[in-house]
Amino acid sequence: MTDIPTIVSNQRTFFLNGNTMDYTVRKQQLQKLKNLLKDNETAIYQALKADLNKSKHETFTTELGFLLTEIDYTLKHLRGWMEPIKVSAPITHKGSKNYIMKEPYGVCLIIAPWNYPLQLALAPAIGALAAGNCAIIKPSEYAKETSALITKLIVENFDPSFLTVVEGEKETVQKLLEQRFDYIFFTGSTNTGKIIMNAASKYLTPVTLELGGKSPVIVDKDANIPLAAKRIVWGKFTNAGQTCVAPDYLYVHEKVKFKLIKAMKKYIRNFYGRNPITNKNYTRIINEKHFQRLTKFLDNGSVLHGGEANPLTLKIEPTILDKITWEDPVMQEEIFGPILPILTFREIDEAVSVIRTKEKPLALYYFGENGNTQQQIMQYLSFGGGSINDTLLHLANPHLPFGGVGASGMGNYHGKFSFDTFSHKKSIMKQSTKFDIPFRYPGSKLSEAILKKIIK
Repeated sequence: MTDIPTIVSNQRTFFLNGNTMDYTVRKQQLQKLKNLLKDNETAIYQALKADLNKSKHETFTTELGFLLTEIDYTLKHLRGWMEPIKVSAPITHKGSKNYIMKEPYGVCLIIAPWNYPLQLALAPAIGALAAGNCAIIKPSEYAKETSALITKLIVENFDPSFLTVVEGEKETVQKLLEQRFDYIFFTGSTNTGKIIMNAASKYLTPVTLELGGKSPVIVDKDANIPLAAKRIVWGKFTNAGQTCVAPDYLYVHEKVKFKLIKAMKKYIRNFYGRNPITNKNYTRIINEKHFQRLTKFLDNGSVLHGGEANPLTLKIEPTILDKITWEDPVMQEEIFGPILPILTFREIDEAVSVIRTKEKPLALYYFGENGNTQQQIMQYLSFGGGSINDTLLHLANPHLPFGGVGASGMGNYHGKFSFDTFSHKKSIMKQSTKFDIPFRYPGSKLSEAILKKIIK
């Protein structure tokens, strides 16, 4: 049985002794993480193949390659991020120097999901290490091979007082949440996010919650239909739809619906073959529980494409559903699988009005060429982040913050935003002792008159 209280205590002692503060130490840890990822590339491919049947291409582009790019970007900019930020001051603070220091929180807990089990365990850790924190990673028990590999690599390469891994199931998470952490970073479902936030309230621990929701993709009548179809199919069916920012449902203008569906069918065949179930590189559903949940949705509406499922391989064909209403079960929760329901609209305002009544999604995608309409969609709909005329790629830009809003989460990360998330911004004023302006002190009518002129 893992002694979780001792692990947390050792990390806190390690942190309080100042072992994580230097730039050189942080750089060394990040470089070490990069080296172990590169040196164990084959093992990573094998683990993700075993857990999700991911192809090498998908593993590299969505997991390993993402992490290597994130580490390189962080290493390039880390020294500058750590520098204090000088700020100006009002005339009432004459003689003072004012700046913002970035300090690490301390001991952080990172709870990762199963859909991108490598990337979503280690990407937050990059930010935590860069900011000078100690961290405990709890990988998903559903992705057993990847979880075991992460544990092996971290244990063999890192001081557990700096970075370590705790494996286990629900009881392990509960035990972890009983401990006092300085920051908690969680990626997963909205319902579990509420549990995490409630546990964090015991010690007023700050949290980042990367959740999900029903992310819409809107296709307007003036969209580039062939390109929209291609990018929607890629964004929806990558990782068999088990992506928190995957298009969850499609809102399409009735005038281009038939053309879009025809093009989407074409790209499904191009990407996955005429029988995706037998495609050795097509991702499977993580486990039987989720497979059974998803296959129930296949009875909703009518199947325009796909609809086949194999319980032996846990694969579900890329599926397009038509004649769907908001009352159908498939529209009551995040799908998180290779099933795409279609709704239609006549005027874009119809779609906007409906989406505004729903919980705020993690992502939103709009396909259309009119600049005014693009601006309207981006301005009047609330969502974590998204793209115009594309899907998914916004999260791969380290210059953009990635995170949710409302039921889809709170806080953000990636690039400098990861460093900022795991850093407390400490305000400092260094006052001069060469002179002392008397205006602030009581007892002088002249001071009061001057202050009134200064402070308007």
